[in-house]
Amino acid sequence: MHDIRSIRENPAGFDQGLKSRGMEPLSARLIALDDRRKNAISALQAAQERRNALSKEIGQAKAQKDEARAQELMAEVARLKENVPQLEHEEREAGRELEEVLAAIPNTPKGDVPVGPDETGNVERHRFGNPKNLPAAKQHFEIGEGLGLMDFETAAKLSGSRFVVLKGQLARLERALGQFMIDLHTSEHGYLEVNPPLLVRDEAMFGTAQLPKFEDDQFWAFPGSTLQDALTAMLNGEATRETLQKALSDARYGLIPTAEVTLTNLVREAILSEEELPLRFTALTPSFRAEAGSAGRDTRGMIRQHQFVKCELVSITTPETSADEHERMLNSAENVLKKLDLPFRTMTLCTGDMGFASAKTYDIEVWLPGQGMYREISSCSVCTDFQARRMNARYRTGDGKAPRFVHTLNGSGLAVGRTLVAVLENYQNEDGSVTVPAALQPYLGGLTRIEKQG
Repeated sequence: MHDIRSIRENPAGFDQGLKSRGMEPLSARLIALDDRRKNAISALQAAQERRNALSKEIGQAKAQKDEARAQELMAEVARLKENVPQLEHEEREAGRELEEVLAAIPNTPKGDVPVGPDETGNVERHRFGNPKNLPAAKQHFEIGEGLGLMDFETAAKLSGSRFVVLKGQLARLERALGQFMIDLHTSEHGYLEVNPPLLVRDEAMFGTAQLPKFEDDQFWAFPGSTLQDALTAMLNGEATRETLQKALSDARYGLIPTAEVTLTNLVREAILSEEELPLRFTALTPSFRAEAGSAGRDTRGMIRQHQFVKCELVSITTPETSADEHERMLNSAENVLKKLDLPFRTMTLCTGDMGFASAKTYDIEVWLPGQGMYREISSCSVCTDFQARRMNARYRTGDGKAPRFVHTLNGSGLAVGRTLVAVLENYQNEDGSVTVPAALQPYLGGLTRIEKQG
């Protein structure tokens, strides 16, 4: 969420930030909305002050036995009283409209972010390892199905497209990957492990900016009784479309698209002390995404699933330390791939390819021999105070000044399903088996090779 005061102070800079994201200037509209809100507030305050002044004058008129004057003043008070609800309504509406517009505007990029229209404008930062050009390399789903341990057909019968059933040693390998990641981040990288809820209220989704813009990308859950009551009310004509939508919205839960939502919201509506910062959280959780805008993309395999496991990293910092924390988070995520000896490259995303809440993002892309290309496996973003304003998350400095908004950062450390894809493709053997990376062998009881059984 943007600060309207900052927009007023530097409208040209704000508009330039939006332009770099391919958007039209909005500062003039926002300032006009804020003026309308301020005018409504001023009119209401003036009416209230006039009522207070008239009350004194009425007392004076009555004390002087001037009944005619008292009645005249009382009539004016009555007119003002009638106008107050309308003025209060105008203030609320002006404030609501300003908040709605601000909530739909993405974060503005930091000054060192490359400007570009889409992924073609991303800039390579560095690489690790040499891409493996394996003879007749297979894609992960060919390997998994060949082993008899990756079943998309049964998953489709159970849940539809973009789901998978993993079995036996592949299920164990995926579990080992997640355990390896969470152990690494807690033991070597200084993150605190958290086991958060998977269902959250709208307020939490708004805080990390999944709402309102990306409502269709989320999965939503409703208590059965709520849906039954809503259906009954609709059939009986007892509710309008608007009242039904509000009732359902108030009762629903969102399935987290990433543990970023829950971990970042741990500090919502809180005032921390500067000594507490930085806070570093990690969680290994299922994640759920509707993939509403990805029709036709990665329809085969595990690259783009409705349900997947991810190890999430979140940091809460002061504004002065967030840039260094961003580099630290990137190193933590990259270290997972280094220990698994998986080749990757790290990209700095351009303004046209960044996420909605991000001010700067690094993408880590792992090499997939079966596809013959690099694919995203992690995004590490610094969001400055954009999310903190939506959550009202602040900290108090040691000098006793007014609380300041924290900075928030998030990253994948890593997406477990995509890491499984990378292991299968990079460690595949000509006979269809898969070598287990050395770092994972202790988690698999010393197993060094996954082969087709029976």
